[in-house]
Amino acid sequence: MSEVYLHIPQFEELNYRSKILSDPDTMKYNAHYNLGFEGYDDETGCIKFPESEWRQWFNAFMGREERFYAYIAVADVGFVGEVNLRKIGNGNCYGMGIVIEASHRGKGYAKQALKLLLRQAFEAMGADTVVNEFEDTRVAAVKAHLNVGFKPSGRGEITEYKITRADYTANI
Repeated sequence: MSEVYLHIPQFEELNYRSKILSDPDTMKYNAHYNLGFEGYDDETGCIKFPESEWRQWFNAFMGREERFYAYIAVADVGFVGEVNLRKIGNGNCYGMGIVIEASHRGKGYAKQALKLLLRQAFEAMGADTVVNEFEDTRVAAVKAHLNVGFKPSGRGEITEYKITRADYTANI
């Protein structure tokens, strides 16, 4: 398998983010949540990200101590998705997100990208805990998270998956 790496996008590269957020196949996991913000399509899960909003988003998300955002890139393939970290609550807890473009799912990129994202969180950002929340019906996401050391915390419609610094250290 080709090398997977995280690429911090330049402003001029935000067209890829716009592309994946507007792709119904990629975003269908996000449909019917009634998120209620401008630009969100409840039917498709897509989120409008027009070029007129890029500068504001870029300034809010990039180069911030409490946030990390990158594209998932694969040598000889190009960009295949995105990952992010954001500090939540008090202490050094970070929420995370990962989206693999629909056409690149099932190729093992999520597991590799999660490992890289956890390295960023624990080694570069000093996280004590990283969490992600999603439905257990998203079987591939559950598998990828469990494979890198996340543990489910509570069950319900949405399950929180959590990994601590100790869990991360034991898995590297």
